[in-house]
Amino acid sequence: MTLRIGRIAYLNVAPYFHYLRQEGFAGEIVAGVPSELNTMLADGSIDACPSSSFEYGLNADDYLLLSGHSISSVGPVHSVLLFTPGPLATLAGSEVAITGESATSINLLKILLKEFCGINDVSYLVPPGEVEALLNGGQSALLIGDRALAAAKSCPEGFQITDLGALWYHFTGLPFVFALWILRKEAATRYPEELRALSTQLQSARKHAFHHLPEMARSLSKKTVFTAVQLEDYWRGMSYDLTDGHIEGLRLYFTLCHKHGLLEKVPEFHFLAEI
Repeated sequence: MTLRIGRIAYLNVAPYFHYLRQEGFAGEIVAGVPSELNTMLADGSIDACPSSSFEYGLNADDYLLLSGHSISSVGPVHSVLLFTPGPLATLAGSEVAITGESATSINLLKILLKEFCGINDVSYLVPPGEVEALLNGGQSALLIGDRALAAAKSCPEGFQITDLGALWYHFTGLPFVFALWILRKEAATRYPEELRALSTQLQSARKHAFHHLPEMARSLSKKTVFTAVQLEDYWRGMSYDLTDGHIEGLRLYFTLCHKHGLLEKVPEFHFLAEI
């Protein structure tokens, strides 16, 4: 048996994965969107992955965290975007189309609207077709990841684009943690040395990526609609650390999720080093 880790199929994880093999990781890598990886992590199909923070909040008793790693923003994130035909205040009583790919971002939107904007009567719809089609037809929409980056370049004229990372920072002054490196507790028992090695490999891969960012951006831009410069700017604007400030922001998010009935309790934080 070998360690199986998940890879979110978004550009924001490239600093973790582009050089991970080069840094010595020899296990299996399984790609998917956040909701798919959450399910695989929950049922044991994978052992660890950079997964939705909300997934940790839901099932923290089953999981541990790798210290020092996250996918976060300290201000604008550029890839978790709300598109509205008017100001946020006009969302009251309306419907927002969502992809269902990330519970963290959807619940962040709910909290921002309810807790900080006083907007409580918004409904959310996962359409049978593409969210982008509804957006182009004038519907308010939440998009994340590469789809948000692409939609920001071509959204309908007159639409307001709200960056949820920026809005969270505006109201709280804290980082927002979209994803954590989560692992199953039984995986920690089965692969303790491999997981500790993985944490070191991830740190080395990140360091190598940011030392060779133009090179990585040129390589990956060939497979996307984005220029190398755009990718560089995107990665430099992200935060991949998990500091005390990140934990404070995440604890506030979980507390507000609990307040608004999205979580049954505020979870504790447990890390691999604690076992």
